[in-house]
Amino acid sequence: MYSRKLLEEFTDPKNVGVIEDADGVGQLGNPADGDVITIYIKVKDGVLADVKFKTFGCAAAIATSSMVTQMAKGRTLEEARRITKEEVAEALGGLPPGKMDCSNFAPDTLRMAIEDYQNKHKI
Repeated sequence: MYSRKLLEEFTDPKNVGVIEDADGVGQLGNPADGDVITIYIKVKDGVLADVKFKTFGCAAAIATSSMVTQMAKGRTLEEARRITKEEVAEALGGLPPGKMDCSNFAPDTLRMAIEDYQNKHKI
């Protein structure tokens, strides 16, 4: 059902937490329906210097959140904006049917955090 890599990211997620003075924050999901992902970013010279997340949800939601933060850290805003659900799923060794849409919205949440940053800085 779940790949070894996905289970590793679920049981030992990277970049969990809150950036108190975040430059941008994105939140997506619905607690009544299931998964909620919040992503915090810190930007330095147009590059994501730090990316953290808090996720309430299933194993796939936590694993995709962990993976997207790892993929985004160190990238420019534009490079991070282009991370796709398919790339995240591939990095995790695949996702079970039905989890691609309901639990793999961390890339969308990351884009929301980047947009929040850009709106705050009128970019």
